[in-house]
Amino acid sequence: MNTKDAVYNFCLRMADNNLISGQRLTEWCSRGPILEEDLAMTNLALDLFGQAESFFDYAASLNGNVKSADDLAFLRSERQYYNNLLVEQPNGDFAVTMMKQFLFSAFQKLMYEALTESNDDTIKGISTKALKEAKYHFRHSSEWVIRLGKGTKESHERVQLAINELWRFTTDMFEMNATDEELISTGISANLETIYGKWNFVVGEILKEATLAIPDAAKIIKGGCNGMHTEHLGHILTEMQYLQRAYPGATW
Repeated sequence: MNTKDAVYNFCLRMADNNLISGQRLTEWCSRGPILEEDLAMTNLALDLFGQAESFFDYAASLNGNVKSADDLAFLRSERQYYNNLLVEQPNGDFAVTMMKQFLFSAFQKLMYEALTESNDDTIKGISTKALKEAKYHFRHSSEWVIRLGKGTKESHERVQLAINELWRFTTDMFEMNATDEELISTGISANLETIYGKWNFVVGEILKEATLAIPDAAKIIKGGCNGMHTEHLGHILTEMQYLQRAYPGATW
């Protein structure tokens, strides 16, 4: 794989993570447990959509702008998406959503930190800007995980059930393929094994403070970076892509 193709694939992966995570958060719009949190989750989604657009725009420029950022977002099939399996999982209750956001934003924060040292100036620039948002996302979600874990008996049980369900998808965030091998060798991306070690420490500290137990990782599910997904992504795309599929070329 040449470097240009690897950068293109990497940008799609980063964009897809943000797009699908943001799409899930928008499902909470007007349904938040309190007004303040309803607004907060909507703003998190807007941050993620902005990051997705930046990576899609860069990917589009790499293929000569034959496809626009909108084309990349809305006109690919399920197997052409490279997001992590974690972000496509259903929202569940508020505890599930916050736990999912916590696990993902911890990864995203560390990833953006590493990418601020990228040899690709565009990726470096996008990541430097996005890091500020990722830090807030991590702080916001981790505070909720701690609050729920140390709250009532019911809130503790719900957030423990959430991590029990979601933990099997976390290893997928650190799976690497030929894209990563090429970009690591050129100094454009970071070694996910190194980030995995940092992620385990950061997440472990928060879960310890929240009095939550890390579940058995025996049932690991992965494959997102290679276009292998759970059934949930197809349902998301059916809703998300409806307008573009029903009315090809439609614009505002």
